[in-house]
Amino acid sequence: MSPLPTWYRATARDLPWRRSEFHDEFGAWGVLVSEFMLQQTPVTRVIPHLEAWLDRWPTPATMAMASTAEVVQQWANLGYPRRALWLHRAAVEITDRHGGIVPRDVDALLALSGIGDYTARAVAVFAYGDRHPVVDTNTRRVLARAVEGRAQPAPASRRDLDLMASLLPDDVDEAAVFNAAAMELGATVCTSRAPRCELCPLAGNCAWLAAGRPDTGDERRRQATYEGSDRQARGAVLRLLRNQDPDAVPLDAVLPDWPDTGQRDRAIDSLIADGLAEADGATLFLPR
Repeated sequence: MSPLPTWYRATARDLPWRRSEFHDEFGAWGVLVSEFMLQQTPVTRVIPHLEAWLDRWPTPATMAMASTAEVVQQWANLGYPRRALWLHRAAVEITDRHGGIVPRDVDALLALSGIGDYTARAVAVFAYGDRHPVVDTNTRRVLARAVEGRAQPAPASRRDLDLMASLLPDDVDEAAVFNAAAMELGATVCTSRAPRCELCPLAGNCAWLAAGRPDTGDERRRQATYEGSDRQARGAVLRLLRNQDPDAVPLDAVLPDWPDTGQRDRAIDSLIADGLAEADGATLFLPR
């Protein structure tokens, strides 16, 4: 996979979190916030929200002082709003445990709220320049095709990290570029539905392409359709609360025309259980 770093340096997208001035201003905190936002959200939607977020809370300490309602409000329409709560909790933990400095150690990062294997290693690599394998969905797809000859990756497992670790260059700087390049290739060329193999720097060494791009099946769990789902109902309730904040909304005025009242009630209950909303008597509001 040696052509990857050269390809990446020539073609990588100009994204805010890749710029030196971004790192100079926000450091590891900026990388951490961007990684939280990029989970299951397209880059184009993340960029304006990231800029607004870091303008408001440029450090973990400034965010730690914010209220839960402010955090949920600022998250806006990024989706999966529990990420906002986890990021807020992580900011408090970074402030209390680490003096307001995002830790460098992977285990210390994993001990923070909402941080898993990918995010911990992404911060250690892209913020601090350490040598670790960083594996996201795009990277797994590149590995599955180029190395294992499969059309789609298997469900995520520890072996993904082990395989990526075996491919990393020994040089620390080159290893960081290799990690970023594999993700970029999966995001822009080796895409899930319409891979552009004619543009791929690994085309000459890709096991899947050499085998004739066979359909080897897809073992990944399918995400439920959003339209008509409980997720859609939760989003509608939360949007109503954000629009009304700081005023409370009478419970009988929360989506009174929603076609499935049971689903609406489940959405309200789950938002309260997740700490994204609070109820007081007959009203509903963002957490105080």
